[in-house]
Amino acid sequence: MNRSLRPDAVLVQAVIAGALSFAHLHDLASAAGQSGWKAWAYPVSVDLLLVAAWRRLRVGRDQSSWTWFAIALAASLGANVATAGLLDLQQVPAWLCILVAGWPALAFLGGTLLVHAPAPAAVEPEPDEEPSGPEVEVHRVDTPNPVAPTPVPAAELTLAPVKPPASAPAVPPALLDHARSIADAHRTSTGEQITADALTARLGLPAQTCQAIAAQLQLT
Repeated sequence: MNRSLRPDAVLVQAVIAGALSFAHLHDLASAAGQSGWKAWAYPVSVDLLLVAAWRRLRVGRDQSSWTWFAIALAASLGANVATAGLLDLQQVPAWLCILVAGWPALAFLGGTLLVHAPAPAAVEPEPDEEPSGPEVEVHRVDTPNPVAPTPVPAAELTLAPVKPPASAPAVPPALLDHARSIADAHRTSTGEQITADALTARLGLPAQTCQAIAAQLQLT
């Protein structure tokens, strides 16, 4: 689809400024002794160096690009100021003629350095850390795992009978069995262990003998 052309104020302003700067550079080069096509080549050289430096600045802001951009801008701005009546174009000073004559070599050097200068290295984004895989436990097969000792239930532990003191009287086995049967009968009927005092009352024996029997039956 055809699009209608609309005038852009910025574009018009750029064309006017470029034409005036181009004319001022041409007038200055012509006054400095550059006649014919050479006077028209000077503004082209200055503008090309200015554009090349600007393009280089857009790629990467290195020091050389700023330097050549400032040199080309100074040449263009200097020509505009010089032709504003501050300089007699009929009697151009010798130093200005030298600058105009040496400009082609300077512009060629600047353009070559701008074109062949290495491009700034692009900053590569850091690679994302890869998610770590699940941890796998590795067990050695050549080393047997230590086997924990199996705890023995308390009920299975056999308590060694407590030996009565040496001064306690000897208890006949029949009497000891009789006392044990009384203790078992009491445990069966009441569900509790008989006490030493209750066993003494049931046996009716001397206290020292009953204490010996209670010690062997582990009664309290």
